Amino acid sequence: MMALRRAFVAGLGIVLFLGPTPASASGPGSAPESVPAAVEPAQLELGSSQQVVIVTAPSWRSRTGTVTAYQRTGSQPWTLAFGPMKAMLGYSGLTPAKDRRQGTGKTPTGTFRLVTAFGRQPDPGTAMPYQQVDRNDAWTYHPRFPSTYNMLQTVNRSWRNYGGYVEHLWSYGVQYDYVAVMDYNLPPGPIRRGADGIRRTARPADTRAGGGIFLHASNGTVTAGCIAIPVAQMRAIMRWLDPARDPRIVVRVARPD
Repeated sequence: MMALRRAFVAGLGIVLFLGPTPASASGPGSAPESVPAAVEPAQLELGSSQQVVIVTAPSWRSRTGTVTAYQRTGSQPWTLAFGPMKAMLGYSGLTPAKDRRQGTGKTPTGTFRLVTAFGRQPDPGTAMPYQQVDRNDAWTYHPRFPSTYNMLQTVNRSWRNYGGYVEHLWSYGVQYDYVAVMDYNLPPGPIRRGADGIRRTARPADTRAGGGIFLHASNGTVTAGCIAIPVAQMRAIMRWLDPARDPRIVVRVARPD
């Protein structure tokens, strides 16, 4: 979701492989002090995906976790691409996506596509659709305005009538230098820009569930529901992500009981 503002996602039944997490990777990263039980990508329901980011938290109450990323070509075995690395999670822990509610500070669990990207910095060389944001750009999620719920806005306006239900993206600093948008509670309908410059949809997202759940760079603190990793690793992952390979992110709890 967003930095210190909100978060969410849905739980899956996952078969765990209780062997050790690989100790080295082709991407940059520093391993956390304790690594939760690893999971084999081949044991997840990933469809046609050729890239997956796996986020594992020790328990539902955890505010930190471990990130590993894997890739494959065709039907070849999955290979480690990044990690393990430490991730900052929601300040209230995690919850299944179907149970997540706005303002709870929880990270949603489940499997999500990574669909678009944005950031304060210039395009790092990602193949993902990328929007470099400036001081005019915002992410809106006011329940009273469902047509604009959980979407990027690039029009120059104050959004004063949205109160605290809007993220002025530039103000988040390094956290939003590089951001990959998860398809948690995104509007299912087409989005159109009106004559006033505001993007709206006739088929809005669920206004109870919250918005702005992202994989983004970390400033070293917990989030309001997003997954945050060190900026160097986030930049490297952005360069790695390729929409042609159907990238997904799995958020899970190692000990769900």
